[in-house]
Amino acid sequence: MKTVILCGGKGTRLKEETEYKPKAMVVVGAKPILWHIMKIYSHYGYREFVLALGYKGQAIKEFFLNERAYSSDFTLRTSSGAIDYHQQHADDFSVTFADTGADSLTGERLRRLRKYLGDGEFMLTYGDGVADIDIADLVRAHRKQGTLATITGVHPTSKYGLLHSDDQNRVQNFSQKPTLGDYVNGGFMVMSPGVFDYVDDGMIEDALIRMAADRQLSVYRHGGFWKAMDTYQEMEELNRLWETERPWAIWEKQTS
Repeated sequence: MKTVILCGGKGTRLKEETEYKPKAMVVVGAKPILWHIMKIYSHYGYREFVLALGYKGQAIKEFFLNERAYSSDFTLRTSSGAIDYHQQHADDFSVTFADTGADSLTGERLRRLRKYLGDGEFMLTYGDGVADIDIADLVRAHRKQGTLATITGVHPTSKYGLLHSDDQNRVQNFSQKPTLGDYVNGGFMVMSPGVFDYVDDGMIEDALIRMAADRQLSVYRHGGFWKAMDTYQEMEELNRLWETERPWAIWEKQTS
């Protein structure tokens, strides 16, 4: 099963980083966040990716074309151009790079990728969010539900501290950026080909709303770690987490 990653957005709220590179190439722990997302999927054996490129997509192509040379010792034979790499730790990805337009909305990007997806199920996610999600369990849940699409529901964290007061309007305590009780769409979606009957050139979210109206949308509730990177502060937080807990680095764990 192939995984589509939406990498075409401009990331305007991260302009400190995205003025010269796409949002998916913003670095977390010395690697682009896109790489982290791909490692999550590949941990469960899903190693075929279709990248929906847009804004500064050339930077994504250049990273994957040059990443092995930049991260390895190698011997170059200048007469032939042959390269012998001295490490065998390269990632085992199969990546299709597809230009889906600089200003396209997410629905149009997905429609332009249809020719690369075949006739079976595929997965879809955003290029800015990571989680310790069990992808294999997500796929099983999607097939059990039998709907056209399954999204991953996650609990977001409030960007603000919440205050709690008593009946006398006196503040009792504060909760600093608590996890909220409601669910939001955290990406990590599984879709059947029939979703293209709902997808137009607008936003993917509009297609999901139409599927929900026809009871063709399911939710997989993920109660573990999830975080999206939308601002410079969130980028810094993900980098701090990478240096300490690495909660989404499931490929480093012993479980499969």
